Amino acid sequence: MSAVEKVGDSVIASAREYLTFRLDKEEYGIDILKVQEIRGYEPPTRIANAPSFIKGVVNLRGTIVPIVDMRLKFKCAQAQYDSFTVVIILNLRQRIVGIVVDSVSDVMQLTPDDLRAAPEVESMIGTDAVVGLGSLGERMLILLDIEKLMSGEDMGLASDV
Repeated sequence: MSAVEKVGDSVIASAREYLTFRLDKEEYGIDILKVQEIRGYEPPTRIANAPSFIKGVVNLRGTIVPIVDMRLKFKCAQAQYDSFTVVIILNLRQRIVGIVVDSVSDVMQLTPDDLRAAPEVESMIGTDAVVGLGSLGERMLILLDIEKLMSGEDMGLASDV
């Protein structure tokens, strides 16, 4: 059982740590256990006929890693690549994938009391990929099931993710 699972309209969870990152003005959280490393952005090698949000691939110590620009995936306004732009390298069921985000904020520990069920609204993110909302004080995080998000049919990545 994953740390956060939807059951009807409720969210069942145990305390878990989330890496938080920003895309435009929104803040997202992903399970810290899926994160392999965080790197500065460097332009990847483009792959012909890949979906527009797949920026290309990089060679990470001998492993070819596809790089997904989350701003393009979520149809955000195109942001500039600057010194804060980072690539989060994810290890998803033995598949390595990088995601480009505007910046990484911090690691937050959320308890079951900090979690809320995701609202049923139409968005660019599939509802099964949003596991809930996390809040600490004034901060509101959109918690993502990054494995489900990266294994969507539109990703053009191997279906074994």
